Amino acid sequence: MRNTFIKTICELALAHEDIFLLCGDLGYSVLEPFATQFPDRFMNAGVAEQNMTQVAAGLAREGYNVFTYSIGNFPTLRCMEQIRYDVCYHDANVKVVAVGAGYAYGPQGVSHHATEDIAMLRAIPNMTVCAPADPIEARAAAHFMATHRGPGYVRINKAGEPAIHDPALDLQISPGRMLPIRSGAGSVVLTTGAILGNVLAEVEARQLDFAVYSCPFVGNYDEAFLKQLATEFGRVITVEEHQLNGGFGSSIVEAFSDLYARGSLVQMPKVERVGIPNRFIGESGSQDHLRRVSGLSLARFGA
Repeated sequence: MRNTFIKTICELALAHEDIFLLCGDLGYSVLEPFATQFPDRFMNAGVAEQNMTQVAAGLAREGYNVFTYSIGNFPTLRCMEQIRYDVCYHDANVKVVAVGAGYAYGPQGVSHHATEDIAMLRAIPNMTVCAPADPIEARAAAHFMATHRGPGYVRINKAGEPAIHDPALDLQISPGRMLPIRSGAGSVVLTTGAILGNVLAEVEARQLDFAVYSCPFVGNYDEAFLKQLATEFGRVITVEEHQLNGGFGSSIVEAFSDLYARGSLVQMPKVERVGIPNRFIGESGSQDHLRRVSGLSLARFGA
């Protein structure tokens, strides 16, 4: 997913001369093609992510569409003040790219686990939050962010994700739109990010008749589609590689609650959330191991 996103940005930079890439002293073997092809639109800001974000805001004011790139927590949690005041408050054309969503950098421990970022970023006005699920969605996210005006956040996994969508598909994604992955009845599973592959494998292995949708964007959901889900399915299950507090599942509950409060729904749908418990998982290990430890599974749900 990481390589696909950067490769696509490199291709898009040929047509979009405003694309500028900043990194926080990483990305070796990944970012060199961009740096070689566009040396005047690339800068290694060093291990100084807050400064990198401020530089990005300055470049945006000069007309660039700036992408900042670093590992999970570092361009996000470390830079919240700069993202809020320098980027979002000014509606600056800066796209924050965090590689290593959730437990992707599992062996490095809590300092490298990006498990609160969606909650923090989606709360800031003007920010568009995107969490692609596979390389095809990552490619589509790059295309979207290359033309999107304003702040954006792209949360991508590290590597090795299975391709869920047809690689030949010219996939288009946009805020509010959910992508159908699998049909089913009774229950629908909504996921965001690379956990989709695990969810789909589990549904099929356990022969669950669940519908599955991928949600590349968090928030601003299409209300007509939410009403359709509430009518068609008796249970909505959300799955995310993120803490339960304030994450993707919370955004779904909020959206349904607002519809119900306005009288657009006859009754609130039953929403059950699967996410990381609201505590630190003080372990290091592979991404799959930490997903298991955190209970990111559909095991408690029957058909």
